[in-house]
Amino acid sequence: MSAAAPAQQAATSYPRMAPLSQYLISDRAKEIALARSAAPASISDQATVLVLEPHGYVTAVEGKNGYVCAVERGWMSPFDAPQFWDPKLRGPICFNPEAVKSILPMTYKRTALVIAGRSKEEIKKDIEAALATKQLPPLAPGAMSYMMSKQGFLDDKAGHWIPHLMFYTATNVDWGADQTGSPIMLNPQFHGAPEPVNVFMIPAGKWSDGTPAPSM
Repeated sequence: MSAAAPAQQAATSYPRMAPLSQYLISDRAKEIALARSAAPASISDQATVLVLEPHGYVTAVEGKNGYVCAVERGWMSPFDAPQFWDPKLRGPICFNPEAVKSILPMTYKRTALVIAGRSKEEIKKDIEAALATKQLPPLAPGAMSYMMSKQGFLDDKAGHWIPHLMFYTATNVDWGADQTGSPIMLNPQFHGAPEPVNVFMIPAGKWSDGTPAPSM
């Protein structure tokens, strides 16, 4: 769910940012492996892999297929989510090439603002300004990502939640999400927060290593 289970699932509130060191993973190989666990090896083994360093995300592995895998932190959650500043949150994600063009820049932007010491309110205002001045790219059609890792940690209650795929659309698109019997869920990650993107989630049924996953 891109770095976050729904806000209502979180059991603990984190009112402010912890020291930056608590969000970092000291073992680069471990972070690379965690990032790659977001998608099946047929995709992630050939993907570019990012790791988070004190000055932002950097490329640890150059890929060949246009995908980019990374481990998102809590600040990619909705702004009102209790886990926004949770230093334990680790959200492995693999973006397809279209999402690399138009969704990954949002991760870069939020991360840069966090590292610069901005408050949650300042981050939101800075993103609103960046959108207004078209500093962030428009949504690319077909943008999606994989979050199929059973090694992630999305919040204190959900843990690694369930494997799922995420599809990014304009906010005026209706997929029947959250309706009775519908397998599609609407992630509150970006919708009105303030990135103008819907994130639809569909359970995958299996973890990225092919083993069966629990049902909802």
